Order: sequence, then structure tokens, then C-alpha cells
Amino acid sequence: MADVSTLLMTPVILTIVLLLIYSVFAMGKFISQYLVRKKNAVAYTRTVADQQQNWIAGYPVHNYFIENPSASEDELEVVALKKLEALRIVTRIAPMLGLIATMIPMGPALQALADGNIQGISENLIIAFAAVIWGLVIASLTFWPAAVKKRWCALELINIRKIRGIS
Repeated sequence: MADVSTLLMTPVILTIVLLLIYSVFAMGKFISQYLVRKKNAVAYTRTVADQQQNWIAGYPVHNYFIENPSASEDELEVVALKKLEALRIVTRIAPMLGLIATMIPMGPALQALADGNIQGISENLIIAFAAVIWGLVIASLTFWPAAVKKRWCALELINIRKIRGIS
């Protein structure tokens, strides 16, 4: 079983690297959306206040509603959840993968300890601690945008109800 778990190390590390790339990309996309929303905030507020149905950049749930005015509230909630799905999954999976990548080298590190091989211990512990740190960095980079986007989607859903005249 220990030999099989060591085979998982390479795919887990590659996945962590891919998630790191994704998290940096997602952070950039989040900042871009924030700037677009900030630029269009007055127009969006005016649209909601006047109960108009105008397409506005940076407001994806609102824009889905504009393109699909007969969409039910449940459908709009699913659209909002879909917009958050990738960030939420990465936020949860990255620390798990970091923990897996931490535990796999612990077996060889303990074996090196039993053999008196200090270099083997340090090499395996470096890998173990680096993996968990990167998993937590990835989760940190995706948690904040996921939380803010969740609030944005909730606000858009509330405003869609106002546009429809439902309080």
C-alpha cells in the first residue's frame, strides 16, 4: 500500500501546480471583474432603480436574466452557483491535495529516520511542507474571490427580484 501511495505523488504535485496556475488566473479575472463592476456600478444601480432590463458588463447573473427574462428564480440561482463552482471546488480541494502530498513523503522520511539517513529525512520533509504550504496558498488565493463573488451573485439575485417587481 505504501508503494502505491508513492505513485500518487507525481499526479498530486502536478495537480497542485495546475491549481496554482488556475488560482493566479482566477485572481486576475476577479480583479478585472471588480474593476468592470466598479466602472459600471452607477449604470447598474440606475437600471435596478428604474426596473429596466439593460445588459451591463461585470454582472453575469443579471445579464443571464436579461438574455433569458423568463428564467425562474431557481434557474438564476443555478447560474449563480455555476459561476462560483470552480473557485469553490479549488478552495476546498487544494488543501486536501496539499495534505496528501504532505503525508506521502512522511513514510520515506520515517524510514530514513530509522536508517539514520538525515539527508533522506530532510529531503522528504522539505517536499512534505512545501506541498501543504502551496495547497494553502492556492486555497487562500481562491477563497476571497469566491466569497466576494458569492455576495455579488446574491445581490444580483435580489436586484432581479426588484426588476421583476417581486419584493
